[in-house]
Amino acid sequence: MKKEEIIAEIARLKKEKNVLILAHYYARPEVQDIADFIGDSLQLSRQAAETQADIILFCGVHFMAETAAVLSPYKKVLAPTKYAGCSLAEGADAEGLRRWHEKNPTGLVVSYVNTTAAVKAETDYCVTSSNALEIVKSLPAGVPVLFGPDRNLGAYIAKETGREMELWDACCFVHERIDTESIEAALYAYPEADVLIHPESKGANDVSVMNHPRCFMYSTAGILAHASRSSKQQFVIATEPETLHLLKKQNPGKEFIAIQLENRCHYMKQAGLWEVLEALREEKYRVTVPDEIRERALISLERMLRFG
Repeated sequence: MKKEEIIAEIARLKKEKNVLILAHYYARPEVQDIADFIGDSLQLSRQAAETQADIILFCGVHFMAETAAVLSPYKKVLAPTKYAGCSLAEGADAEGLRRWHEKNPTGLVVSYVNTTAAVKAETDYCVTSSNALEIVKSLPAGVPVLFGPDRNLGAYIAKETGREMELWDACCFVHERIDTESIEAALYAYPEADVLIHPESKGANDVSVMNHPRCFMYSTAGILAHASRSSKQQFVIATEPETLHLLKKQNPGKEFIAIQLENRCHYMKQAGLWEVLEALREEKYRVTVPDEIRERALISLERMLRFG
């Protein structure tokens, strides 16, 4: 089938089966273009919770589809590929959180949304990069806190809030490569550009970077908002390069430069148009969460969704 035929068949099946297609900013551009909503973890979580669709097709990685299944247990949640993992989600385990809680019975576990449903079930508060600062600031003083699994985001939040937290030692392999040296090189190479940095990045915790007048720390949604409202014409984007697709569509005439063009999340790229079509045709691969895990994971997710 030609590309145009695949897109037309996806549109037909989507209407026939009442499907909502969600795509993360890191998905392939052609998949973003056929999605009903494009967003970061928080935005897509909200869409999953609020949709009236019968089927949710989640074009991202597996933990995101799990989150949709937790929030929408009576919907059929599909993933276009079977093995789209995540280095962050695979870096944390539920048993480790249970052991920490046993040692810290009054403590709170704060988990980045990039985790499995089993980890969310052992979590007190889920957060995203959009609302982690606000949630951590709201926690009662003097209570032990474990922040996981992203050590870079956790260190950034700790510095910004002054909150002492124990950090789980895991990372996103894409953002781990965005270090101080690469950010400083971008500042030198593009002296007129703002450098927009995702706080999962390794270099986000360097004081010289955090305090630089042309460096800004944002979730992906924040990066898009900054680029749209700024009068600047050039931006270096320090996150997964597929984010540039929507940035360019929303801001014609502005220049966007990926800090590391080849530093991509291969998990997010597993699904193309053909995989989306096959998932709709065959209603595969369905993602489900056992009730006992789902009910406990829902508590931490609902706490997350109460914040902006």
